[in-house]
Amino acid sequence: MGHKAIEITDANFEEIINSDKPVLVDFWAEWCGPCRMVGPVVEELAGDYEGRVVVGKVDVDANPQTSAKFGIRSIPTLLVFKNGQVVDKQVGAVPKNALAQKLEAQLA
Repeated sequence: MGHKAIEITDANFEEIINSDKPVLVDFWAEWCGPCRMVGPVVEELAGDYEGRVVVGKVDVDANPQTSAKFGIRSIPTLLVFKNGQVVDKQVGAVPKNALAQKLEAQLA
């Protein structure tokens, strides 16, 4: 199986996004249909980019502070961080290659 996306919470969020690597954060919820389509893709990316990109997931119901801070209105929303700043954003379910391109752009 390899690497899995890490659970990101209000408590550890700052620490994780301030990684020296790009960070992909998937904002999701249990009840959200499209989130269930994106979930496996995010897990695959965690494996594909192991050691190069930090990949994590935020359950919006359990972590309202972080969701509010970034104005997450619809889910899934995926944010890409670099040096603690949002550098890219994707709202809604997209194919894996669309997300991979966003990560590649930050690794270039």
